Amino acid sequence: MATTVPDRRTTEVELAIGGMTCASCAARIERKLNRMEGVTATVNYATEKAKVSFGGDIAAADLIATVEATGYTAHEPRQEPARADTGGVAPGREPDPLLPLRQRLITAVVLAVPVIVLAMVPAWQFEYWQWLSLTLAAPVVTYAAWPFHRAAFTNARHGAATMDTLISVGVSAAFLWSLWALFFGTAGTPGMTHPFELTIERGDGAGNLYLEAAAGVTAFILAGRYFEARSKRRAGAALKALLELGAKDVTVLRESGREERIPVDALRVGDRFLVRPGEKIATDGVVVEGSSAVDASMLTGESVPVEVGAGDAVTGATVNAGGRLVVEATRVGADTQLARMAKLVEDAQNGKAAAQRLADRISGVFVPVVIALALGTLAFWLGNGAELTTAFTAAVAVLIIACPCALGLATPTALLVGTGRGAQLGILIKGPEVLEHTRRVDTIVLDKTGTVTTGHMTLLAVHTAEGTEAHEALRLAGALEHASEHPIARAVAAGAAERVGVLPAPEDFANVPGLGVQGVVEGHAVLVGREKLLLERALTLPAGLARAKADAEAAGRTAIAVAWDGEARAVLEVADAVKDTSAEAVTRLRSLGLTPILLTGDHRAVAESVAAEVGIDEVIAEVMPEDKARIVEQLQNEGRTVAMVGDGVNDAAALAQADLGLAMGTGTDAAIEAGDLTLVRGDLRAAADAIRLARRTLATIKSNLFWAFAYNVAALPLAAAGLLNPMIAGAAMAFSSVFVVGNSLRLRRFEAARRPPAGRS
Repeated sequence: MATTVPDRRTTEVELAIGGMTCASCAARIERKLNRMEGVTATVNYATEKAKVSFGGDIAAADLIATVEATGYTAHEPRQEPARADTGGVAPGREPDPLLPLRQRLITAVVLAVPVIVLAMVPAWQFEYWQWLSLTLAAPVVTYAAWPFHRAAFTNARHGAATMDTLISVGVSAAFLWSLWALFFGTAGTPGMTHPFELTIERGDGAGNLYLEAAAGVTAFILAGRYFEARSKRRAGAALKALLELGAKDVTVLRESGREERIPVDALRVGDRFLVRPGEKIATDGVVVEGSSAVDASMLTGESVPVEVGAGDAVTGATVNAGGRLVVEATRVGADTQLARMAKLVEDAQNGKAAAQRLADRISGVFVPVVIALALGTLAFWLGNGAELTTAFTAAVAVLIIACPCALGLATPTALLVGTGRGAQLGILIKGPEVLEHTRRVDTIVLDKTGTVTTGHMTLLAVHTAEGTEAHEALRLAGALEHASEHPIARAVAAGAAERVGVLPAPEDFANVPGLGVQGVVEGHAVLVGREKLLLERALTLPAGLARAKADAEAAGRTAIAVAWDGEARAVLEVADAVKDTSAEAVTRLRSLGLTPILLTGDHRAVAESVAAEVGIDEVIAEVMPEDKARIVEQLQNEGRTVAMVGDGVNDAAALAQADLGLAMGTGTDAAIEAGDLTLVRGDLRAAADAIRLARRTLATIKSNLFWAFAYNVAALPLAAAGLLNPMIAGAAMAFSSVFVVGNSLRLRRFEAARRPPAGRS
């Protein structure tokens, strides 16, 4: 008898999720998917995506059906073909996902302002003002507040309560009670006014309107949601920035040597293409003709250009800094290293748990308590023989006062003030979801190239043989190197020009592939390059210069030999120089309780030399770009909360993986988009200021949330006792909002740490 063997193969799919309003929505969808047999899912609220692994008889359609049954939408992202012009569709043709929210916000603000003004200024309450207020408030409570009502219904179906539930219940209670008071009570009487009195007295509520509370709460909280959605929308921009780094067009060599310019997407494995000096290498391949120096620092983090020749592998998106190369394509499209790094960034973003909004966590407890209190109030009054109208007045008043409009201001006001102050100090905070991690961060991983160091080669020292002046060595070597396109040559030429002034023009200049340059300067036959270049001319370094060369290489620097007129006369040291502010920055980071770690793709000797110079004890060197995110994840698995500071494409996945990513604003777009905070100035000291500011902003948000609830909680006993009138409700709303705004404005006084006096680190 034949036995059916179940299919154990695992399939991975990514779903775009719609309808989520908070992190608890993502958690609910994740739980539902993971209950399916053979399914492992992670749902990210920030990127609005679900990454799902499944096997057996389950299909993607089953996953989509489960998500839809939970009350949300799901579909597989449309796979658009890549194209050379990554500008893609014109911005005007792309649907704006923020448009519906922006339309609701504008509607709410335009209509709510006159409703609030009429309710709070008795002098403007003309004969039929209450009916105008109803006309204006109705679209706000129905159309503008619809996302809150829909989310509250979804939450109720699953036995959960979030901030949306609190908003929906409070707004609905205020509006429905106002309708009853207008049509069945005394509030609709022509000439009725709300006197500006904060007296505490019992009434039947038949003349009370709470339309301004319903409209105001909706407008305030929609404003907060809009600002949050704008920052969240940038979550996927790192991938676009990464993919735009590659070349757009490529010159392919056809039969008989004919050159043809084609889009890079049309390139196929086995095609041979031409890379001229200064051009980006179109895709991963092997050099079949020519030799050059390739600047791969953007991808690998190595500050020293890599010398390549026939048979050497090269990576797409790196820059040909020297001669003409002919490369045979070995990987194209999604198989290239750049595409794999983009996938790493996306995976890291999907796996990064979005911080649960504090308001949702508080609401999860607060909403059931308020509803129970409202029901208890109704039961108490009915049990004590009160009229039905009086009992309902007290119960509904509890629901109305429990909906604090300041809740919608708590996060966005602190974030706006904090980000504004940060921008003045060169620190950009992307959104509220990044702040919670700053409080817990205990380890900070620093990329070397471009973060701790300047990111470009610099002439650091000149060693000369006896009887040779450093000034003369620099003039001759700098003049010859000025004619070369090699990055190390440019560093020597720039350093020489800075120290000796105008450089003479060389004659008979020639490039010696892989070794250096030669030529005639002011009648002297000059050689500049590797020691091997001199040895081939039977020239040896004197003992002092040989020692200087060995010491430089032991410190991870590049040593360049200089000879003229048949004698080795100097050794120049070139390296990626440490920024002047890096040592001070490391000291500040330690003072915040953080353990610094240097992480780099560069050689260990170079890394340890830099680490010793700035005061870092732990070094992880010679790390491949795709392994940086794995190292960060490994530190997280050890129980550490990790911040990462980087600036290159090779750092993008690690920045996305880290609990807190800080991108240097002087770096690549991919790194900036993958980070949570951006340090505009490229000064590592700003990392310490950024963490201090983020922690201060988070503390302000927490205190705002506390007071947003506290004012309303204080008025709950009045509501339960039936003593709440519209002016007290309005005053509680106004006072809590004013306090929240005032508390947030205190962030404007945040100052960057002062530099220590000269001579102290």
